[in-house]
Amino acid sequence: MSSNVIAIVLGGGQGSRLSPLTATRSKPAVPIAGKYRLVDIPISNCLHSGIERMYVLTQFNSASLNKHIKNTYHFSSFSEAFVDILAAEQTPSSVSWFQGTADAVRQSLHHLMVHEFEYVLILSGDQLYQMDFEDMINKHIEQNAEISIATIPVHANDVPGFGILKTDENSLITSFIEKPKKDFESWASEVSEEMAAQGRVYLASMGIYLFNRKRLFEILQSNDHPDFGKEIIPQAITEHRVASYQYEGYWTDIGTIPSFFDANLGLTDDIPQFNLFDKNHIFTRARMLPPSKISGTLMEKAIVADGCIINAKHIKRSIIGIRTRIGFDTTIENCYVMGSDMYQTLEQIEDSRVHDRPIMGIGDRCCIKNAIIDKNCYIGNDVTINCEASKPDGDYGTYTVQDGIVVVKKLSVIPNGTVIQ
Repeated sequence: MSSNVIAIVLGGGQGSRLSPLTATRSKPAVPIAGKYRLVDIPISNCLHSGIERMYVLTQFNSASLNKHIKNTYHFSSFSEAFVDILAAEQTPSSVSWFQGTADAVRQSLHHLMVHEFEYVLILSGDQLYQMDFEDMINKHIEQNAEISIATIPVHANDVPGFGILKTDENSLITSFIEKPKKDFESWASEVSEEMAAQGRVYLASMGIYLFNRKRLFEILQSNDHPDFGKEIIPQAITEHRVASYQYEGYWTDIGTIPSFFDANLGLTDDIPQFNLFDKNHIFTRARMLPPSKISGTLMEKAIVADGCIINAKHIKRSIIGIRTRIGFDTTIENCYVMGSDMYQTLEQIEDSRVHDRPIMGIGDRCCIKNAIIDKNCYIGNDVTINCEASKPDGDYGTYTVQDGIVVVKKLSVIPNGTVIQ
C-alpha cells in the first residue's frame, strides 16, 4: 500500500459551523477526546492501513495544525513516509484560495506529480471513524473501478442531510441525488441483512473517495468545478466506472458543535461506538507529561488525560483534557474540558490568589454542566454554568450558546461568582 497510494486529507473551509472552536485554529486542529486532534483520526486510519504518504490541505488558521503535524509525525530517514501540510498558495497559474474540495486538490496536483503512485485516497478532516482503507482499495481493484466512494447505510430520516447514491447488483453507482427532502423512497439500495433489519437502506456518501491516478488528473484538469460532492462525483457517475464501498461501522461527521459534543461524550460510554482502546489506536503527539493526580473525587464515566490535578467533588460523563486543574468541591457533568497548553508556576498562582483573579483551570465550588471549555481558560471560584435549553443561542463575549451547549472560548476569563444559565 505504501508505494501505491497517496492520501489527501481535506482541512475544510473556515469551519464556521464549529465556531468558536475554529476561531484561532483550523478544523483538523480542534482537540478531541482530551489529548488528540481531529486530523489524527484520518492519519491514524491511513497508517493502520499501510498508507504512509499523506498531504493535509488547509488554508484557514493553519499555524497550530502545522505545529501539531511537525511535532507528531516523524518517520525513519530511510522511509518515504511523510505527513505534510499543503496550505493554499498563490502561483503563476492560480492566484485564488481554494474554492472547494475539488479545487483544493486541483491546485495541489503539481505536488502529487513528483511521486509514484497508482491511487489517490481523498479524506475529510472532520469525521470520527475507524476504517480499513486497504480493504477499500482491494475492493476497488477487484471491481475494476476508476473511482470508489465510501458509503454508509442510513435511515430515511437521515437522508435529507446527505448525498444519496443508488447502486446496482454489482455495487456500481448508477445515480446520485444531493440531500433530497422528499420523494426519495425509490433511492433505496441493496444492503446487508443487518442494515436492512435496522431500516438503513439508503446509501449516503461519507465524503471519502478513491481515484485511479490517471482518472483523477484527467477529471480535475478538464474542468474547473470546485467541489467533489456537488459537481465532480455526479458527473463522474455518468461517465466512468464508479463503485460503492459499503461501510457499516461507526462513523459521524463532527462538523457542528452539537455533533462534536455528542461524539466526545459518547467516548465515555462503557462500550463506546468509537473504541479508543482498540489495537488500531489513534496516533498523536507524544508529550512528556506527569500522570494525573486526583484527590477525593467521585468519577462516573470519565476520561482523564495526562498531567491533570483534580480535587473536584464529582465528575460525571465528562472528558478532562491534558493539564487540567479543577478545584475543591466542584461538580463537572456532561462536559468536555480541553485542558491547557502549559502549567502556571506556583508564583503565578499565588499572585492571582492575592489579587483575587482566577487561575488557569476551573476554581473551587463550581457547578458546570453541558459545556465545552476550550483550552487555557481561567474559570474562577463559585461559577455556575448550566444552560441546557433555557438560554437563547448566540455569542455572549467570552462564551457562546448553541442548542443548550455553552462553549467557553479559548483564553477566556470567567470571574468569580459568574452565573451562566
